[in-house]
Amino acid sequence: MFPFLRLGPFILPMASLALLAGLWLGLPLIEREAARLKINVSMLSNIIFYTLLAGLVGARLGYALEFPNVYLAKPLSLLALTPTTLSPSMGLAVGLITFVIFIQRKGLPFRPTLDALAPGLALFMVFVGFAHILSGDAFGAPTNVPWAIRLWNEYRHPSQFFETFIALTILLVIRERFPKPEGAGLNFLLMVALSSASRVFLASFRGDSVFWPAGFRGDQVIALVILAISLYWMRKWMNTHSTGNIKSHEGGGSYVKR
Repeated sequence: MFPFLRLGPFILPMASLALLAGLWLGLPLIEREAARLKINVSMLSNIIFYTLLAGLVGARLGYALEFPNVYLAKPLSLLALTPTTLSPSMGLAVGLITFVIFIQRKGLPFRPTLDALAPGLALFMVFVGFAHILSGDAFGAPTNVPWAIRLWNEYRHPSQFFETFIALTILLVIRERFPKPEGAGLNFLLMVALSSASRVFLASFRGDSVFWPAGFRGDQVIALVILAISLYWMRKWMNTHSTGNIKSHEGGGSYVKR
């Protein structure tokens, strides 16, 4: 693992750089897909920026609420660029709420906009895997299998490499745009379903899972719920809408690139 890079007096967190690279490379994919679906590209880019900003603030404040004593003693720590002091669930919730509010206010079509996000988000998940490889986070459970890696004084499942390979596979699938009709939100839901299914699988090899009562892994339970919800909406949207219905009824948003 390679958590830091020293450049003179500076120490660069490699995991954070990997996540930034994922954003930098993912945004052009989203913009190209938005243009292909005839969505206002500049407007969507602005919404993504505010969504990321709101999600980052929400993630930091969520972590501060979990560990208030740390920030009461050092309030300026709230401004520290430390990815390990973020609450992913709170950041996701705040970012999602912000995104939905903005696309409704700006009049963008909801489901085509979701499909525009799919390839960029899928690419970002690949870089999340890279970040875990660099930092050693999301580490595997101890094992004696031949392909084990030495990490944290134990031989462990290379769960970070599994995660990255599966995320890359999901990206290739999403790029093919299998679900039809296009712009119906189905490609986005497919990405969510595949990512959730991969989390159910990967949790079996993780050594940092939180176990709930009766021995259930919390991340597996949450992933199964998200998988079921995404499959339900895939079936519902696939059976009840056609491309023409989507374009005429999806909120009356702009499909013109400006």
